[in-house]
Amino acid sequence: MVARDFDATAPVAAAPSAGQKLRLGALTALVIGSMVGSGVFSLPQNMAVGAGPLAILIGWAITAVGMLALVFVYQSLATRKPELDAGPYAYAKAGFGPFVGFNSAWGYWISAWVGNVSYAVVVFSALSYFFPAFGDGNTWQAVLGGSVMLWVIHALILSGLRQAAIVNLIVTVAKIAPIVLFAGVVAVAFKIDVFSLDFTGLGNADLGSITNQVRSTMLVTLWVFIGIEGASVFSARAERRRDIAMATVLGFLTCLALYALVSLLSLGILTQPELAALKNPSMAGVLEHVVGPWGAVLINLALVVSVLGAFLSWTLLAAEIPHVAARDGTMPGFFGAESARGVPSTSLLITNLLVQLFLVITLFAQSTYQALFSIASAAILVPYIFSGAYAAKLALTGESYKAGEGRTGALLLGLLATVYGLWLVYAAGPSYLFMCAVLYALGIPFYIWARREAGQRTFHPVEALIALALLAVGLFAAYEMWTGAVSPL
Repeated sequence: MVARDFDATAPVAAAPSAGQKLRLGALTALVIGSMVGSGVFSLPQNMAVGAGPLAILIGWAITAVGMLALVFVYQSLATRKPELDAGPYAYAKAGFGPFVGFNSAWGYWISAWVGNVSYAVVVFSALSYFFPAFGDGNTWQAVLGGSVMLWVIHALILSGLRQAAIVNLIVTVAKIAPIVLFAGVVAVAFKIDVFSLDFTGLGNADLGSITNQVRSTMLVTLWVFIGIEGASVFSARAERRRDIAMATVLGFLTCLALYALVSLLSLGILTQPELAALKNPSMAGVLEHVVGPWGAVLINLALVVSVLGAFLSWTLLAAEIPHVAARDGTMPGFFGAESARGVPSTSLLITNLLVQLFLVITLFAQSTYQALFSIASAAILVPYIFSGAYAAKLALTGESYKAGEGRTGALLLGLLATVYGLWLVYAAGPSYLFMCAVLYALGIPFYIWARREAGQRTFHPVEALIALALLAVGLFAAYEMWTGAVSPL
C-alpha cells in the first residue's frame, strides 16, 4: 500500500452503485431493525430484576434525555460532516486521531458480533417454549441451531446488500406489529394498584437504594437502544444524505415509545418480584397472565422473527465498520476486500467465524443472554462517548459552522451525550468493563499491523501511553478472570 499521511476526510471507498443505494424507508428500517431485537421482549424481567417502578421511571427519563442527545449528535454530524462515512468510527478518528478512531471501530465491531451471539442464544431460548431441548439457548442443540441460522444469514448477505436491506424492511414491519398488540392489550388490563405497590422498591432489601436501582437499569436501556447510529454507519450507501438524520430520529422516537410502554405497563400487570422471576422472553409471561397460553405462543414466535431481523441488521453493521476502517488504513487491509456484488465479504466472514466461536464457548461456559448483552453494551460505550465529544469539539472550535451561527445548543448536546456515555461506564460495573478491556487490548496488534501496512507512524506519544495503559488493564483483567476473581460470563 502506498504510504500517506492521515487524512480524516479522505474517501474510504468508491461510491456504491445506484443499485446498492438505500432510501429513507430502508435506512429507517435498518435503525429500528438494529434496535428492536431481543431486548424489548425481555424488558419486563430485565428491568424489574434490579429496580422498582420509581427507579424504572427515572431510568427511562435519564435514557430518553441521554439517547436523545446522542440522536441529535448523529443528526448534526451527518449534515455538518457529510464527507465522513461509517458514523461513530469516522467521527472518533476525525476528532481525536487514528488510535482513538481504531478503538471506536474495534469496540463497535466487538459490540456488534458479541451482540449477535446473544441473539442466537435468546432465539433458541424462546424456541425452548416449543422444544424444551433448547433450554436457555446454550445447549448443544441450541448451538447447532444457532450455527445454521448464522450461516444462512451469511449466504443471504452475500447475495447483495440491497436485497438484505429489503428483507430487513419486511421483517421489521412483521416484528413491530406484535409489540404494538402487546401494548394495547396490556394497557386495557393495567391495574394502578399493582403498579403502585412498593412503588419505590425500598420494601425489597435486595434492590438497594433508589440510586442503585436506577444504576441497574442503565445497561438494559442502553442495550435496547444500541443501533441508533445504524443509518450513520451506512451513510456512504444512502441515496440522499439528509435521509440519514431523518431515519435516526424516526427510529429513536418509534423505539422509545414502544420500550417505555412495554416495561411500564407490565408493572401494572405483575408485581416487581413476580416480573423479576419470569423466564425470558418475559413479555410472554406477562401476556400469558392477561390472555392465557396463546399470548406466550405469540410473543415467543414474535421474538424469533424479531431476532432474525436484528441478527441480519447487526451482521450488516458488524461487517461494514471494519470494512470501511480497512479502506482508509485504520484496520488491516484484508478487512477491505469486497465481493463482485459490493459486499464486504472478508469482513463478513471473519465476523461470523467469531460469532461461531463464541457460540461454541457458550456451550462450555453456559453463558447467558444477559451476560452477553451486558458485554456488548459496555463495548460500544467508547464509540458513543467519542461521537458526543466530537460534536462538542466542533461547537467549541467553530469548525463546520458559519460565521455568526449559534453553537451553544450544539455544545450542550455534545457534552450531554458525552456525560451520558461516561455515566454508563460507571453503571456497567467492573466485571463487564474488565471483559471489554481484554477485548480492546487484543486489538492493539491489529492497529500496529494496519499502521505498518500503510507506512505510517504507529503511535504518537499520548497514543503510546493510552495503548500501554490499555494493555496493562487488559492483562490485569485477564488475570482476574483466570483466577475467578471476575467472571462476567
